[in-house]
This record gives sequence, structure tokens and C-alpha cells, in this order.
Amino acid sequence: MLRRILKIFWWLLLLAILTIYIYLGLASFTSQQVIAAVMQLEDTPEEILYRSQEKLNDELGNYWQVILFKRVNSNSNKISSINLRLVGFPGSQELPHPLPLKITTDTGKVLTAPDIFLDEAPAPTIAQYDLKDVLPQLSTQELLIGIPVGKQHFINISIPKYVVQEWQEIALKS
Repeated sequence: MLRRILKIFWWLLLLAILTIYIYLGLASFTSQQVIAAVMQLEDTPEEILYRSQEKLNDELGNYWQVILFKRVNSNSNKISSINLRLVGFPGSQELPHPLPLKITTDTGKVLTAPDIFLDEAPAPTIAQYDLKDVLPQLSTQELLIGIPVGKQHFINISIPKYVVQEWQEIALKS
């Protein structure tokens, strides 16, 4: 009798292990890195806006809303602008203007993007940069952006690969 109970126990244990193994195996095939949807909005009847928005933290642990958006004339398919807006959450550093954004690629190449707000931003923790000339030069790998807080001082935010891929997707939209 004891032998039969042990035999049933071992079969149930084997069945449980096999079920867990199959479940984890199937989960690894179906789980991929999630890429947030690129939003398409009609800004005006003549203009379409493509946008990617993420919440990322800087090296100090402060959170920033990182928004890349592109405006396209719907009649001519001409790109009017590609901008990166950074919005600091409460507690973030105030940003002086106009200072360029520093972008470091995975290969160590350093690019700069000019500040859109020449005098004053809508709020002290908001900055916006022109990426129209920079975005085509970026690969689809992780980036490091340096938000200027002084002439030689920067707050760094690591931009994950999937966000850069979203940005490249926006660059291709027309």
C-alpha cells in the first residue's frame, strides 16, 4: 500500500515538474521585449503628428518624460520637425536655455542637438531639442543623452534600445 502511494506521489511530482517546464518553455517563446506603440495624431487638417513617449529615470533617480515627436505635412509628406521634449517630474533639476543636448551612441560617437527654447521654456524643468539632423545618424542601439544643466555639467539618461527603435520607426513614418 505504501509502495503504491509513493508511486502515485512520484507520478504527480513528475507531472507537476513537466507542466511547469512546458509552461516556462512556452512563455519564453511568447515573451518578447515590449515596444510601446507609436502614436499617430492629426494635429491640424494639414499636419500629422507621430509620437513616442516614455518615462525614464536619470542617473540621480529622478524621472523624466521623454517624448520624441515628428510633424509631417499630410499634403506634401514633408517633415516639418522632429523634436525631443524632456519634462522633469517634481524634484528634477531646472534647465538653463539655450544649451545643446549631448547624445552619446553605443560606439562612443558624440552628437549634439540644438535647444529649441532660445530664451525661456514653458516651465523650468522642460527642454526641447531639434533631432531632425541627428536622428538619421543614430543606430538602433542604446543611447546616453546628457541634459545640460550648465556649460559643462550634464544629467545623464540612458535610452534603452527599444525606445531608440521606436524613434527610428517614427523617423521612417511619412
